[in-house]
Amino acid sequence: MGLKIRLARAGAKKRPYYHIVVADSRSPRDGRFIEKLGSYNPMLPSDHAERVRLQSERVRHWLEHGALATDRVARFLAQAGLVEAPVYREQPKQSAPKKRAQERAAAAAAG
Repeated sequence: MGLKIRLARAGAKKRPYYHIVVADSRSPRDGRFIEKLGSYNPMLPSDHAERVRLQSERVRHWLEHGALATDRVARFLAQAGLVEAPVYREQPKQSAPKKRAQERAAAAAAG
């Protein structure tokens, strides 16, 4: 059984609120979970103390038992000092401007 520490959506339409939970990786996003570890309220300002709440002892317990955090939750855990910050690779070349757009940008910069 693969364990994940991930977000489970709650809250009303257009008013998101997330619970940070430990769940089996096969269970649905908002479905069955093992334990609730905290919450995330994206409606609050980024510097607000209640935006991300974590039970750090329980998070450490589940990390020691092999639970893996998703990207977003790993970022929250890194901000709390519980894990190392994840390394984000550079964006793929596929998302870069195409050849003609690069030519137009170079011409606009030159002239």
